[in-house]
Amino acid sequence: MTKAGASEQLAFDELGTPLRATTFVVFDLETTGVSDEDTITEFGAVKVRGGEVLGEFATLVDPGRGIPPEVVALTGITDAMVYAAPRLDTVLPAFLEFISGAVLVAHNAGFDTNFVRKACERMGYRWPKPAVVCTVQLARRVLTREEAPSCRLSALAELLHASTTPNHRALQDARATVDVFHSLLERVGSIGVQTLEELHDYIPDVTPEQRRKRSMAAHLPSTPGVYLFRGPGEEVLYVGTASDLRRRVRQYFTASETRRRLREMVALAVRVDHVECAHSLEAQVRELRLLSAHKPAYNRRSKNPKQAWWLTLTDEPFPRLSLVRTPRDGALGPFRSRGLAEDAMVALQDATGIRPCTVRIPAQRAGGTPCALAELHRCAAPCAGRQTIEQYTPSVSSFVSLVAGRLLDPLHRLERRLMAHSAAQRFEQAGVDRDRLAVLVRALDRGQRLAALAAVPELIAARPDGNNGWEFAVVRHGRLASAGVARRGVPPMPVVDALAASAETVLPGEGPLRGAPAEEVALVLRWLDRPGTRMVRCSQPWTEPARAAASWRGWLTRADAARSVEVANG
Repeated sequence: MTKAGASEQLAFDELGTPLRATTFVVFDLETTGVSDEDTITEFGAVKVRGGEVLGEFATLVDPGRGIPPEVVALTGITDAMVYAAPRLDTVLPAFLEFISGAVLVAHNAGFDTNFVRKACERMGYRWPKPAVVCTVQLARRVLTREEAPSCRLSALAELLHASTTPNHRALQDARATVDVFHSLLERVGSIGVQTLEELHDYIPDVTPEQRRKRSMAAHLPSTPGVYLFRGPGEEVLYVGTASDLRRRVRQYFTASETRRRLREMVALAVRVDHVECAHSLEAQVRELRLLSAHKPAYNRRSKNPKQAWWLTLTDEPFPRLSLVRTPRDGALGPFRSRGLAEDAMVALQDATGIRPCTVRIPAQRAGGTPCALAELHRCAAPCAGRQTIEQYTPSVSSFVSLVAGRLLDPLHRLERRLMAHSAAQRFEQAGVDRDRLAVLVRALDRGQRLAALAAVPELIAARPDGNNGWEFAVVRHGRLASAGVARRGVPPMPVVDALAASAETVLPGEGPLRGAPAEEVALVLRWLDRPGTRMVRCSQPWTEPARAAASWRGWLTRADAARSVEVANG
């Protein structure tokens, strides 16, 4: 390893945290025992970087109790030795300062770090959650069973020719662990493990096939984007997004990937393609579009973004509500499932008076027989000529105005009915009405917000990138038409003008979302809603209806709380 402070250029495969530039604190503890009730009697730690020792930390600790004879026999630490030693509440903050910013290394690290973490909890100190490397686990990955039948520290120190012999005293054992650790790092370095991230990926056990395929990530950049695993027939097996493409894809070839489905996908994959993106929003939108285009076998979500449900009015003299996949203008949705759409439909029928039956009724001389719904006062029976088109029209207008955000009376009507059921102690029916009303309010609120964004021909927004630069999005009718960044020091407005000039042309289609996929509009809206987003330019005012369902969000919160209480109480 090179000396700390040496100036040298990183190789491409060392993007990440180079091991030679990482500060490690190799430590060991001696304790009164192994249970949670036991405590620490000695700290020993060695701080190293680039193969050089930067400092040491060693002290006995007064445990405040007697040391068991078997522990005295093992460590040689007696009650007399720790009688005048500092207490743990004095030593612990000094140790935490010593390890600050470093990666912890220990032999059987789980035991030692658990003791320190529990001590922090008892004494009110924040455990910094450092990265941890266990030399037992590393040795088991590096050395064969024939080479190292035992991974005890004394056995490894002898096998790897450590300059220090461990003796169950904290500092001596920590020094021996340093030698063992450096010897193991030399071995993994020869197989290409050069960074801390690669070391953490390497230690868990993975199949030889997974490890062999790590080279498929070698060409990927450390930038945001979308990655596509391709199979032997060039078919797209899986699509995903990442803020760091190279790091994310490498994880599929490590033991951290435990999902059987994706391990199977990795076994089939022969190549990983990628699309670099300006920022996370562009990556998420591209992922949606690629999922829709390729429908990868190993992606579970968003295989078909158009498979949402909508509620719309039928085209007949006495319109009724119909569930459709392709929305018309004035439709309500999108709903994630047919069941939710049906709940909203029942609520709307009760609130507006739109007929629930499915028969086609002529404009004049209807001579049908009223059904049970008429007897239950859920329908005015236009099928039997009891209601004219003029008398039926207000029901249709009520639905249209509610969806458009011009009217809230239907919601108030449902709330009054709910309260009447509750007052009459018909709590089961009140609960059903409440849940249906909640589904309707959510659908109205979401649909109105998405439709308001889709109505804007062009909107350009900016967000801080966290490094004194800007991320930009050009949105046209709810779709992402262009994305880019202006890094720190780059004038932003020329970038905005260039993005607008090169943005995708979006021709509005039919329906509330002007033909845009609901998932894409929702992604864009969430990005715009995040704190810190600024409006750069807008071709027309971005507005929401004056009587939008957003005014019912407080009611929704109360309804959700009531439902949670019911679920908790069985």
